[in-house]
Amino acid sequence: QVQLVESGGGLVQPGGSLRLSCAASGSIAMINDMGWHRQVPGKQRELVAAISRAGAPTYVDSVKGRFTISRDNAKKSVYLQMNSLKPEDTAVYYCNAEVYSYSRPSLNDYWGQGTQVTVSS
Repeated sequence: QVQLVESGGGLVQPGGSLRLSCAASGSIAMINDMGWHRQVPGKQRELVAAISRAGAPTYVDSVKGRFTISRDNAKKSVYLQMNSLKPEDTAVYYCNAEVYSYSRPSLNDYWGQGTQVTVSS
Protein backbone atom coordinates (compact mmCIF):
# COMPACT_ATOMS: atom_id res chain seq x y z
CA GLN A 1 0.00 0.00 0.00
CA VAL A 2 2.74 2.47 0.96
CA GLN A 3 6.26 2.50 -0.39
CA LEU A 4 9.26 4.70 0.33
CA VAL A 5 11.96 4.89 -2.32
CA GLU A 6 15.35 6.38 -1.49
CA SER A 7 18.03 7.75 -3.76
CA GLY A 8 21.18 9.84 -3.61
CA GLY A 9 23.63 7.62 -1.77
CA GLY A 10 27.11 6.97 -3.01
CA LEU A 11 30.82 7.38 -2.44
CA VAL A 12 32.16 10.78 -1.48
CA GLN A 13 35.42 12.25 -0.20
CA PRO A 14 35.67 13.56 3.37
CA GLY A 15 34.41 17.11 3.40
CA GLY A 16 32.13 16.47 0.47
CA SER A 17 28.37 16.61 0.18
CA LEU A 18 25.47 14.36 -0.74
CA ARG A 19 21.74 14.87 -0.83
CA LEU A 20 19.47 11.95 -0.04
CA SER A 21 15.90 11.89 -1.29
CA CYS A 22 12.96 9.72 -0.30
CA ALA A 23 9.58 9.75 -2.01
CA ALA A 24 6.49 8.11 -0.57
CA SER A 25 3.76 6.67 -2.74
CA GLY A 26 0.66 4.55 -2.41
CA SER A 27 -2.54 4.80 -0.44
CA ILE A 28 -1.56 7.84 1.63
CA ALA A 29 -4.00 10.16 3.34
CA MET A 30 -1.48 12.11 5.40
CA ILE A 31 2.13 11.85 6.48
CA ASN A 32 3.03 12.93 9.98
CA ASP A 33 6.70 12.85 11.03
CA MET A 34 9.39 11.83 8.56
CA GLY A 35 13.00 11.08 9.28
CA TRP A 36 16.31 9.51 8.46
CA HIS A 37 18.11 6.79 10.40
CA ARG A 38 21.48 5.18 9.77
CA GLN A 39 23.12 1.91 10.68
CA VAL A 40 26.59 0.41 10.41
CA PRO A 41 27.54 -3.24 11.01
CA GLY A 42 27.84 -4.00 14.70
CA LYS A 43 26.15 -0.77 15.74
CA GLN A 44 22.63 0.14 16.72
CA ARG A 45 20.48 1.99 14.24
CA GLU A 46 20.31 5.63 15.24
CA LEU A 47 18.03 8.50 14.41
CA VAL A 48 19.92 11.07 12.38
CA ALA A 49 17.23 13.64 11.74
CA ALA A 50 13.48 13.98 11.92
CA ILE A 51 11.03 16.59 10.73
CA SER A 52 7.43 17.26 11.65
CA ARG A 53 4.73 17.89 9.06
CA ALA A 54 5.00 21.58 9.84
CA GLY A 55 8.75 21.50 9.22
CA ALA A 56 10.25 21.49 12.71
CA PRO A 57 13.56 19.59 12.56
CA THR A 58 15.45 17.50 15.10
CA TYR A 59 19.05 16.27 14.72
CA VAL A 60 21.39 13.94 16.50
CA ASP A 61 24.24 15.95 18.05
CA SER A 62 26.90 14.48 15.77
CA VAL A 63 25.36 15.98 12.61
CA LYS A 64 24.16 19.34 13.89
CA GLY A 65 25.46 22.15 11.74
CA ARG A 66 26.34 19.77 8.90
CA PHE A 67 23.09 18.07 7.89
CA THR A 68 19.77 19.66 6.99
CA ILE A 69 16.50 17.78 6.76
CA SER A 70 13.63 19.15 4.71
CA ARG A 71 10.37 17.95 3.22
CA ASP A 72 7.94 18.69 0.44
CA ASN A 73 4.45 17.70 1.49
CA ALA A 74 3.02 18.11 -2.01
CA LYS A 75 5.60 15.63 -3.32
CA LYS A 76 5.36 13.41 -0.23
CA SER A 77 9.12 13.54 -0.02
CA VAL A 78 11.82 14.05 2.57
CA TYR A 79 15.41 15.09 1.92
CA LEU A 80 18.67 15.04 3.81
CA GLN A 81 21.37 17.46 2.71
CA MET A 82 24.68 16.23 4.08
CA ASN A 83 27.63 18.61 4.05
CA SER A 84 31.14 18.37 5.50
CA LEU A 85 30.87 14.60 5.47
CA LYS A 86 33.16 12.58 7.72
CA PRO A 87 34.23 8.93 7.51
CA GLU A 88 32.15 8.23 10.60
CA ASP A 89 29.05 9.21 8.61
CA THR A 90 29.51 6.04 6.55
CA ALA A 91 26.39 3.92 6.99
CA VAL A 92 23.26 2.66 5.35
CA TYR A 93 20.71 5.44 5.56
CA TYR A 94 17.02 4.64 5.85
CA CYS A 95 14.12 7.02 5.50
CA ASN A 96 10.94 6.50 7.43
CA ALA A 97 7.52 8.05 7.64
CA GLU A 98 4.53 7.94 9.93
CA VAL A 99 1.63 7.47 7.53
CA TYR A 100 -2.15 7.60 7.71
CA SER A 101 -3.29 5.45 4.83
CA TYR A 102 -6.72 5.49 3.22
CA SER A 103 -7.09 1.80 3.93
CA ARG A 104 -5.96 1.95 7.54
CA PRO A 105 -6.79 5.20 9.39
CA SER A 106 -4.09 4.95 12.02
CA LEU A 107 -0.44 5.92 12.16
CA ASN A 108 1.91 3.26 10.85
CA ASP A 109 5.65 3.39 10.33
CA TYR A 110 7.04 2.71 6.89
CA TRP A 111 10.68 2.36 5.92
CA GLY A 112 12.68 2.69 2.77
CA GLN A 113 15.05 0.02 1.51
CA GLY A 114 18.16 1.90 2.59
CA THR A 115 20.87 3.62 0.60
CA GLN A 116 24.60 3.27 1.19
CA VAL A 117 26.65 6.34 2.00
CA THR A 118 30.41 5.85 2.04
CA VAL A 119 32.79 8.65 3.03
CA SER A 120 36.36 7.71 2.25
CA SER A 121 39.57 9.14 0.87
